[in-house]
Amino acid sequence: MTTSEEKDILNGITGSVNPGEVLALMGPSGSGKTTLLNLLGGRLIQSTAGGSITYNDQPYSKYLKSKIGFVTQDDVLFPHLTVKETLTYSARLRLPDTFTKDQKEKRALDVIYELGLDRCKDTMIGGSFVRGVSGGERKRVCIGNEIIINPSLLFLDEPTSGLDSTTALKIVQMLQDIAEAGKTVVTTIHQPSSRLFHKFDKLILLGKGSLLYFGKASEAMPYFQSIGCSPLIAMNPAEFLLDLANGNINDVSVPSELEDKVQMENAEVKTKNGKPSPAMVQEYLVQAYKTRVSETEKRKLMVPIPLDESLKSKVCSPRRQWGTRWCEQYSILFCRGVKERRHDYFSWLRITQVLSTAVILGLLWWQSDANNPKGLQDQAGLLFFIAVFWGFFPVFTAIFTFPQERAMLAKERAVDMYRLSAYFVARTTSDVPLDLILPVLFLLVVYFMAGLRLSAESFFYSILTVFLCIVAAQGLGLAIGATLMDLKKATTLASVTVMTFMLAGGFFVKEVPKFISWIRYISFNYHTYKLLLKVQYGGLSRGINGMRIDDGWTEVGALIAMVFGYRLLAYLSLRRMKLPCGA
Repeated sequence: MTTSEEKDILNGITGSVNPGEVLALMGPSGSGKTTLLNLLGGRLIQSTAGGSITYNDQPYSKYLKSKIGFVTQDDVLFPHLTVKETLTYSARLRLPDTFTKDQKEKRALDVIYELGLDRCKDTMIGGSFVRGVSGGERKRVCIGNEIIINPSLLFLDEPTSGLDSTTALKIVQMLQDIAEAGKTVVTTIHQPSSRLFHKFDKLILLGKGSLLYFGKASEAMPYFQSIGCSPLIAMNPAEFLLDLANGNINDVSVPSELEDKVQMENAEVKTKNGKPSPAMVQEYLVQAYKTRVSETEKRKLMVPIPLDESLKSKVCSPRRQWGTRWCEQYSILFCRGVKERRHDYFSWLRITQVLSTAVILGLLWWQSDANNPKGLQDQAGLLFFIAVFWGFFPVFTAIFTFPQERAMLAKERAVDMYRLSAYFVARTTSDVPLDLILPVLFLLVVYFMAGLRLSAESFFYSILTVFLCIVAAQGLGLAIGATLMDLKKATTLASVTVMTFMLAGGFFVKEVPKFISWIRYISFNYHTYKLLLKVQYGGLSRGINGMRIDDGWTEVGALIAMVFGYRLLAYLSLRRMKLPCGA
């Protein structure tokens, strides 16, 4: 049995950054720079960390969240929206109600021109399977999403990750321009080029969670030379600093204090070539900073910054700062959802799948005759297949909804962009108009080719029944996806559930054992099949295929209960989803 033990990730970090400055957090992988950035930005649950996080001596609050921009390392964007649409929706959701719709859209355009995105403003963002803007442009769109609210403080996690040196330089130059406009910019950076390094105003160098240097970036090299660590060959300053943070002093002069310590230590702590171990180098650098610089910097930071009383009451406010009312949030998210997903719904692949299935069914049941028992049995089989097809298809489409949008939901909810209820209702209702089109095309082909009951009323009720089935099946898919948030597990559970519902749907087994017969009553296939039989053969007094035909209201009520019941389960599951602190 393993016991968990506490581990210090960050220890004794001191620093400051002012408006107009860009502060870089540097350090090797695992040094704690992203953790530090997340703590400062309120993105980690503070109960897991000792100490407190304050801004001008005031605790982190909902009001402060609205004044802080946070750009994550991953570019989380909707692939089918254009640059202009992405930033416009962000502006409409995040900017306060004091802005009119036209002013919000103008602000989005201003940000587009400010970030140099005007040439690609009408280009789709793109993704794994969709061609779109370049990596540098994607990163600028992510930054635009945050500066659109005109934040006082901007945090960025590895903004140059995965970019070539020229594009990375443009990003950092842009951060400088943002800072010069009176903003405070704090960014983590892994291994910048020498040109990038000299763009930063201040630098924090971390090593295994400890502070190795804080001060002006331009004074970092002189400081380390003053403690006896100088590069023996021409090196990129960032490369030199990261080597030191890793405890690697190849091609670096060894301070005399360390050399003396090596001679005094046992041979076990030496490397093969007699040089200090990385742990010894790390300890030396931490102690050198503490004795030479740390106390002076701390004294500078102890001077309190006066805060206006009217502003103080706002800063301490625990209330969320919603940009717009619930109805406006719903309307914007609904429009965004339709624009984003119309490409998937009306892809040639999906249309071909639905229409080809419809044509094959129409040919197999070509002008079937329900006036004789054999033809009636055949038509009942067709109606059951329709119930199964439009129950199976939506479940496996809806399963992907929340697991795929989890990163986007977490990112947008972390900045209080909208209420979860507004997102959920918009997300589930924006599919409704899209869901109606393909089933209508499907039934237009199958219904008349197969020779089903020729009356406008029967055709309309058939469409309504299939639509109810789709919305109920979608609810099941949404509930499974939101509950598990794991595509493999969700797909497995959905497969078993849909197969069970299909087998209990009343076509394959007529005499279901009593101990398991209850499953049919929670199966949308069963209720859809009974409704379709009612629509086609409602005038017949006898049952069809072992199914008793009644007035149909029980089936309608059961499907409506599933529509809302499954969605309620999905919503409650989303509410349990862990989000960053304060979200």
